Amino acid sequence: MISSNRFDGDRRQTRLLVVLSVAYLIVIAYCDLLTRGPSGLATVWPCNGLLAVGLLLLTAGRRLVLLAVSVAAHLVLDRAGASPLLMSALFSVLDATEAILVALVLHRAFGGAPRLKDLGRALKTIGLAMPATVIMALVGALGCAPILHLSLGSLTANWLFINGLGMAVSLPAALILFDPTIRHGFERSALEKLLCYLMVAATAVFAFARPTHSLPFLAFPAGVLAAFRLGPKGAAWTTLLVTAIAAPLSVLGLAAEAGTRAQASERMHVLQLFVGALFVTCLAAALALATQQRLKQLLIHRQALARRAQARAQAASQAKTDFLATMSHEIRTPLNSVLGFTRLLAERDDLAPDARRQVGLIDGAGGALLTLVNDVLDFSRVEAGRLELVLAPTRAEAVLREAAEIVALEAQAKGLTLEVSVCGEGDLHHELDAARLRQVALNLLNNAVKFTPAGNVSARLMIAPGPQGDLLRVEISDTGIGVPAELRGRLFERFSQGDGSVTRAFGGTGLGLAISKALIELMGGQIGMSPKPAQGSTFWFSLGARRVEPAAATGSLARNRIGSARILLVDDHPLNREIGQTLLTLAGCDVVTAQNGHEAVTLAQVGGFDVVLMDIHMPGMDGLTATRAIRALPGAAATVPIIAMSADALPQHIARCREAGMVDHVAKPIQRDLLYATVETWLRRPPTADARPAVGA
Repeated sequence: MISSNRFDGDRRQTRLLVVLSVAYLIVIAYCDLLTRGPSGLATVWPCNGLLAVGLLLLTAGRRLVLLAVSVAAHLVLDRAGASPLLMSALFSVLDATEAILVALVLHRAFGGAPRLKDLGRALKTIGLAMPATVIMALVGALGCAPILHLSLGSLTANWLFINGLGMAVSLPAALILFDPTIRHGFERSALEKLLCYLMVAATAVFAFARPTHSLPFLAFPAGVLAAFRLGPKGAAWTTLLVTAIAAPLSVLGLAAEAGTRAQASERMHVLQLFVGALFVTCLAAALALATQQRLKQLLIHRQALARRAQARAQAASQAKTDFLATMSHEIRTPLNSVLGFTRLLAERDDLAPDARRQVGLIDGAGGALLTLVNDVLDFSRVEAGRLELVLAPTRAEAVLREAAEIVALEAQAKGLTLEVSVCGEGDLHHELDAARLRQVALNLLNNAVKFTPAGNVSARLMIAPGPQGDLLRVEISDTGIGVPAELRGRLFERFSQGDGSVTRAFGGTGLGLAISKALIELMGGQIGMSPKPAQGSTFWFSLGARRVEPAAATGSLARNRIGSARILLVDDHPLNREIGQTLLTLAGCDVVTAQNGHEAVTLAQVGGFDVVLMDIHMPGMDGLTATRAIRALPGAAATVPIIAMSADALPQHIARCREAGMVDHVAKPIQRDLLYATVETWLRRPPTADARPAVGA
């Protein structure tokens, strides 16, 4: 493979040597034979720039071959033009030396042939080449003035113009033409290229065909147009094409019309300046457009990378979601049996004190595990932006006291004093999400009790009137272990519990405070922590809420309707069916069970059910398919409220349940109060209400 690559490299170098040699012979022949002015010097001299580029691109042995070709061509052509042998030898040495010096300077500056990506780089390349060009022009003028019998000043000026402009045009032009990567972004059809160059050639002929009435400015729009369409290579070819046409036509005009050598020299300078200005203008336009094309390609490339990164992120997010969904379902399913039977067992009157204590420990451990699962799910909802508030008339004092009652047993077991106080009108109702407010208060109270080995925990609610509603502030203070100053800044970050020792000692996911912060901010409030002067800490949150009238009482008849309800319970797991049936039977319900979707549809078709509790994952026909089948039944059977009762509790799972036709969702493990409240909610609906929800509800 290495040998093959070396062979290909040698072949490319040989082809490049042949192309450069032929190009050099054509250029020197053209300039030496067709563009000689009255002074005996060529009108333009791009040969040295082309030779310098060849010395930069070729390997050492091939550089010597190209130098030999250049010297031989010089001697032969100068002798053909009747130039003295001494002057021919001097020209050959000076041109070769100039090309070598320029190649050495550029190689040292750029580490090789410079790539002209923009105008600044092109100008730098020309600037680095100019000192060698100027020095050789001065040396050449000093050496040739006696031979040509010209004044030193006139000959120096002519040589500087010829060599300087020739190098300024030919060096960047040759670098561009021999750079295979510079065409990128300007790929055009062969026909379009041909038409562009024909337009440039026709314009040049028209502009310079009559030397007495030349119109050189006409070449500019044609050249700029070609540069815009064909890029930097188009600019280089355009300049060379215009020069190839204009130089001989101008020389012929000079020979015919110039009265004196000074007039001829002046006309030559004008032509040289025109060629330089044309090249700089076209090159600047082409390189500016090339930069835009390069930036566009870079933008496209970065957009593609961004799309791929987005796809990877979405795939990772989907993998995380799938993992959470699977783990949530697999943990909740057995946990439903553990908590369900534990709580049923705890209500028995025939348990011994030690057994009741042990059942309580099982229930507490199961509840802690359920809290961990719920924390992860809640945080996934927050991250997905799918957490919505359910606002209703709420007494903030009642919510705080309910949360305190939940942790009271644990506080009592640790010997802690738990106090709740209210500053302000505590009997007011505000527009709040009671469940989320309770969740935040419970998180803070749980932490206070968890991290307080002895002393007291106090919860204080302050209600102050505001211009657009009341300001509610809750403070949870404790005499616990406190929070070190260096750890306070990241308390509300996810998976943060101060340090690893806290996690080991007290457990938890480290998501409670992060979720609380997200919930409070979703309500438009703030949350924080203030250290206490002695020991412990104070966590607080504040939010604004509008006063509202309390909700109307539903009455005893509506509250007790669950006791006479006929319910279809569908679940493939026998333990889940037993727990659900037991809980509903304790409330006085008539419960019929089904173990798959087919049985559920058959029983629902018979009718007579007030509510259907439907599991999601079942063999044969799953819950979603069964729900759609029931909704397609004729008559009243299609309007029965179907409530999902599943371990799938992620937002997207609930959304799929609603899309299938379910009206609500109760997550496993089943919480008795929540189950009763949800069933009662749908029993209280008027019998004629259409239970079919809108798609996507």
